[in-house]
Amino acid sequence: MSGPQGPTSRVEPDPGLDLLALYDAALPEVYGYLLARCGRRALAEDLTAEVFLAAVAACRSGTPRVSTAWLVGIARHKLVDHWRSLEIRDRALRVLDAPEVEDPWEAELDALLAREVLDAQAPQHRAALTLRYLDGLPVPEVARVLGRTVHATEALLARARAAFRRSYAAHTDSPESPDRRAGGGPA
Repeated sequence: MSGPQGPTSRVEPDPGLDLLALYDAALPEVYGYLLARCGRRALAEDLTAEVFLAAVAACRSGTPRVSTAWLVGIARHKLVDHWRSLEIRDRALRVLDAPEVEDPWEAELDALLAREVLDAQAPQHRAALTLRYLDGLPVPEVARVLGRTVHATEALLARARAAFRRSYAAHTDSPESPDRRAGGGPA
């Protein structure tokens, strides 16, 4: 197409510029999301860097519509990927022996103790519990994010809850799980 001053072409806006404009506002959101879920500053910083590198790569491919929510979604996937890699490494070092128990657990736990106990869990357990109870995802969505079937995810959540209860009870020096002491319902 030619205009009065010569050929013209249609120039698409660069999504990388949108990401750059969003960076200052989104950085604390993404970092805060990751820090709240992993509890370690260095890991949250590393994962935040990975999030923005992945965002830049996605912008170069021309795919995304850049937003803070989109970046937090990338952060969720990076965190899950991190936990998966830890689980693969840990699985090579040990055999998981977690019996399935279908006891409900108390919804009201000491937040600091709960964070400490959650951080001590196996990576797959930590990922499943975080996605289900901290992020509030339904079991089918947790299954999709973890790359498992719904049935396998339900079994993983049952084992993760049982392991969490055992660890929590050990930290409180109590032979009973929190739900039995307080009569709480399922989470």
